[in-house]
Amino acid sequence: MERKVSNKVKGYRTTDGAGVNLVRVLGGQTVEEYDPILMLDSFDSTNPDDYTAGFPQHPHRGIETVSYIYRGAMTHRDSL
Repeated sequence: MERKVSNKVKGYRTTDGAGVNLVRVLGGQTVEEYDPILMLDSFDSTNPDDYTAGFPQHPHRGIETVSYIYRGAMTHRDSL
């Protein structure tokens, strides 16, 4: 079965949390089109200043966090 790409989405650079620089690929205007995916962000910086501020405490009820590490390492912990 041949599959075709139905849509391409270009991410945009933004800042979230306590000043984390990221590329938001899905979210906002794409929520209805890609339901149930609410948000998809890309963190691909090699500069620790872009991401070490992290994210303040926030709820994840009904949301699953998935991290895909291509190269290197990451430490993740929930605050609860």
